[in-house]
Amino acid sequence: MKEFIINENDSGQRVDKFISKALPELPKSMMYRLIRKKDIKINGKRCDISDRVNTGDRITVYVKDEVSAEKKHDMSFLSCTADIDVVYEDDNIIIVSKPVGLDSHSNGSPMTDTLIDRIKHYLHNKKEYQPDSESSFAPALCSRLDRNTCGLVTAAKTAAALRDINEAIRSGRLHKIYHCVTVSPPPKKEDIITAYHQKDESRNLVKISDSPVEGYKPIKTGYRVIASNGKLSLVEITLYTGRTHQIRAHMAHIGAPVLGDGKYGNIAANKRYGIFRQALCAYELRFDLPEKSAFSYLNKLKITDNTPEFEKRFFS
Repeated sequence: MKEFIINENDSGQRVDKFISKALPELPKSMMYRLIRKKDIKINGKRCDISDRVNTGDRITVYVKDEVSAEKKHDMSFLSCTADIDVVYEDDNIIIVSKPVGLDSHSNGSPMTDTLIDRIKHYLHNKKEYQPDSESSFAPALCSRLDRNTCGLVTAAKTAAALRDINEAIRSGRLHKIYHCVTVSPPPKKEDIITAYHQKDESRNLVKISDSPVEGYKPIKTGYRVIASNGKLSLVEITLYTGRTHQIRAHMAHIGAPVLGDGKYGNIAANKRYGIFRQALCAYELRFDLPEKSAFSYLNKLKITDNTPEFEKRFFS
């Protein structure tokens, strides 16, 4: 028999989702059979698959110990540094400045130095994240950036914050503004452009079409030229959709590729300026959460990153 007391971070999940995370070695078919046979109970009473667990609930799983091995908490994050550039932090979220060259997360690979690992280590040192006290939750990124893009990334410290911030992203209530340098000026000083986007998973490359094509998804990108030195342009980008490589591919498509971009950019210009990583930074975040959200206090904030090095170099 296994027993769990639901804490705040586990609250709100369906009981089958919680059990799958808390007892990952328990086959799902067996879990569903146990629920049907009333061998999984909430507060001593039978439950259905769709029942949700609440803080303080006692979950009892009547199964042999050898087939119900509890989740072994991954502590590999302790092998990486806890040194992160915190831009904003409260009890619910942490916003950090990701440097160029650091992956946001592992993407299934065994690497142990990623942004989320560093955040976990940082929170562990502050005693805000203790894996042994969590059955199913770990701090998680609400957004991510490409390895060679720098800037602001938001992570949730609690399950409630993760749910609300992710919903804000899905509904367009988290506004992300980027700064980039383009090797030629965009067609207009300011515009909102639309197109269609397809990702080639095998090549990690995207294609852009001006017209609808089967398999392509619509994208929308806003831009505004902030400064120009005659050749290079400093451009502010507002993302209305968030597709893979959207800024880099879309700006290249309109004839204003991002400096340093080796996938979609101008290789000759990159060599001329000696820049071989995209001059692109997630520079500003603004929240527009519903007033009923427990996290609507974030709406008062305007969070900006440090001025990126590429901006200082060409436009200081």
